[in-house]
Amino acid sequence: MKTIDSKSMGERIRHRREELNISREQLAELLDVSPKFIADIECGIRGVSLKRLVLLSTNLLISTDYILFGDSPSSNHIFLELINTCPDTKKLQLILSLIHISEPTRLGMI
Repeated sequence: MKTIDSKSMGERIRHRREELNISREQLAELLDVSPKFIADIECGIRGVSLKRLVLLSTNLLISTDYILFGDSPSSNHIFLELINTCPDTKKLQLILSLIHISEPTRLGMI
């Protein structure tokens, strides 16, 4: 059985928040908590409820498994990283390519 390391979980949350250029204050507002609560989570001092875990996953675009255990990032994270690092002149082409690639899966063809 996997165990949850609160400090590592907090580091993953902080790292992802910083990757997305979201401040603690902004994340706190999205989760309806105080910035101090976010700081405590990121330092491993406090845990999160299931409700807050889902909100973290949704707002940080990462899976709950990644938040809790550090399992490989979700495909959303990988796609977002590709889009963020792509030159502006190529972003539309990349997004359309990603949609085209995911279409058979979305339609249940694979």
